Amino acid sequence: MKTNRLSAKLAQALNEQMTKEAHAAQIYLSYGVWADNQGYGGISNFLFRHAAEERNHMMKILEYILKRGAKAVVTAIPAPPADPSSVNNCFEKVFEHEVDNTQAIYKIVKMSFDEEDWATWNLMQWFVQEQTEEETLAMNLLDKIKISGGEKATPEALYELDKDLEKTPDDATLAQNVTTTNP
Repeated sequence: MKTNRLSAKLAQALNEQMTKEAHAAQIYLSYGVWADNQGYGGISNFLFRHAAEERNHMMKILEYILKRGAKAVVTAIPAPPADPSSVNNCFEKVFEHEVDNTQAIYKIVKMSFDEEDWATWNLMQWFVQEQTEEETLAMNLLDKIKISGGEKATPEALYELDKDLEKTPDDATLAQNVTTTNP
């Protein structure tokens, strides 16, 4: 009896996204190692937490593929890109990576909508909200480094930023959750 409820096209796209999420975990892990080697323990901790979050995203997709009766395919993960050249560059790379990931999520959303696969479409709505949060968080990081001086940030400003990021929550307030009493 056939139990697979994913089209071949959607199963392939979800498997590719699963690998993309694993790659994202490696990128954050790599950047965290770089930050730690530069002496930024707070930034490193922040990036390591996000590496674990990306791995959780990978597992969410993996479990979904299996529960829909399709075959999950574990493939090689591309190597992370070169180390950032600065804290500012690190946050720029994080933002660019999150925007790229959002575009990949949107393609699966559209594909599931076009195929009228409402279960997959519903799953992907969680990822749409998650990516909105990730992009907002990345923009907030860019704002923090900009206020700290960007590429010209002083060691004192970077020290404060490092200490701030050590305690920064892993989520961001989304526009759709803001009210006049809770901006």
